[in-house]
Parts: sequence; structure tokens; C-alpha cells
Amino acid sequence: MDESPTCPICLRPIPPGARASRHHLIPRLKGGTNKGTVLVHHICHQAIHARFTEAELARRLAEPEAIRAAPEMAEFLAWIASKPADFHAPTRLKGGRRGRFRR
Repeated sequence: MDESPTCPICLRPIPPGARASRHHLIPRLKGGTNKGTVLVHHICHQAIHARFTEAELARRLAEPEAIRAAPEMAEFLAWIASKPADFHAPTRLKGGRRGRFRR
């Protein structure tokens, strides 16, 4: 029996049927098209891009461990830890900060 992959952001399993997506370790806009991806829960992927700009991801957050350690992710990671592995909800960030729209 195959084990479910583990999300490198929240460290919960990604069961079959759960919403998941590939996160580019170096954003495509910053030249990361062929630099590698990791499978993450879709909600974790949304949380990353709601909190960080593409430049921040390329410059200092190109590894899942760095994203997990970022203070901006602490509240999300604490909250998601108690949710089922297939949990999904829209991601909203107070103050309307959306990383991809920041310059």
C-alpha cells in the first residue's frame, strides 16, 4: 500500500483526492520554470502566495524549510495543523496583502 505524500509546508499527508498543486521553488517569473517544484496542499500554496512576493520567494524562500520558518507563516501553520489532511478553504489575508501585486 502506497503512503500519501507529505506536504513540505504543513507536514500533513496529502491523501488521494485532496486539493494539491505544484509550487515552483523559484517562481516562474524569476526564472524558475525548470528549477524544480514540490507538491503541496492547495491551501498551503495559496497561503504562500498571499504572504510573499515573487521576489521574496526567489531571494530568501526557495526551500520549503525557509517558508515554514518564516514568521509570516506561523499563524497559518498553527491553524492548519489541527485540520484534516484533505481540508480546503479560501485563503484570505487581513489588510488585503497579496504578494503578487506588491512591487
